[in-house]
Amino acid sequence: MGTFTTLDDAAVAVIADEFELGKVCRWRPIAAGTINSNFEIEAARGRFFIRVNEGKAVGDVAWEGDLVAALAMRGVPAPVPLDGPDGARFLRADGLLISAFVWRAGSHREAAEVTAHDAAEVGAVLARIHLAGLELPRAMRRPSIYDHAHIKGRFEAFRHRPDPDLAEAIAVIGDELDWLDTCAGARHAATAGIIHGDLFRDNVLFDGERLVGVLDFEQASAGSLAYDLAVTLNDWAWDGHPRPELIRALIAGYETVRPLTDPDRAALPIEVRAAAARFTVTRITDVYLPGIANPDKDFRDFLARAVHWRAMPLSQLFDPE
Repeated sequence: MGTFTTLDDAAVAVIADEFELGKVCRWRPIAAGTINSNFEIEAARGRFFIRVNEGKAVGDVAWEGDLVAALAMRGVPAPVPLDGPDGARFLRADGLLISAFVWRAGSHREAAEVTAHDAAEVGAVLARIHLAGLELPRAMRRPSIYDHAHIKGRFEAFRHRPDPDLAEAIAVIGDELDWLDTCAGARHAATAGIIHGDLFRDNVLFDGERLVGVLDFEQASAGSLAYDLAVTLNDWAWDGHPRPELIRALIAGYETVRPLTDPDRAALPIEVRAAAARFTVTRITDVYLPGIANPDKDFRDFLARAVHWRAMPLSQLFDPE
């Protein structure tokens, strides 16, 4: 994790001026990004989070800002990007696309800290995202770059590499992707809408027991709502092994806001395996193969999930006892 774009005092002052943050008191880089460069600025108007959107098109940054604003209007606790000088929710400066957010105080949960209450809160907020997304125009549903076809393409790019560290992953994920091909009908029958795509613990803020922030909609796209719930389960209900009480609580919390349809319920166990395969593949292609030293993004963590889920009777997802 690191900072890919370096700023200096002058550049930070320009950003603060353009977003009308007031005089800068102090600032620092936040070495917590795997894609973007992030910074904290304390200025006359308060504390702000600054993101340099690395390698993105203007349309992508604008779409994310518009989506977050629409979700926030519908009760999702998502920080909305500030307006730049031209009214867009970002700033163009020296070839960079920069977003600014009012700092949202709170803390992330570690895996061992997650309680059933936390899981229920996360399930409920995910359902609110989904309901809000279903109200938005279909034109807001941009295609996903992590759908099944894309993941298969990424897998094919490394499946024949003679790397002993990848041998188990190649065998397991190859089988999983082939199995997912046979499940296409059930997957497509589930409710489609707008998904967050990455509602992991590091994208949710808590203040005590209260969920106060949902962050990082960069991977948001059109997709299966059951798949999005499965992505969330894979992170929040796993601590080196599955935590059945958290699986139950997260699904129950979700259904207090949006009851699953029968096709959603049928697809969910499939999507739990699809999500584990997806993150195994992308952590291989985006972290392991480029040689990025990031133990928090080790593909083996999701490979362990993939191995576990494929050996677990699917009915146990809803009745883990």
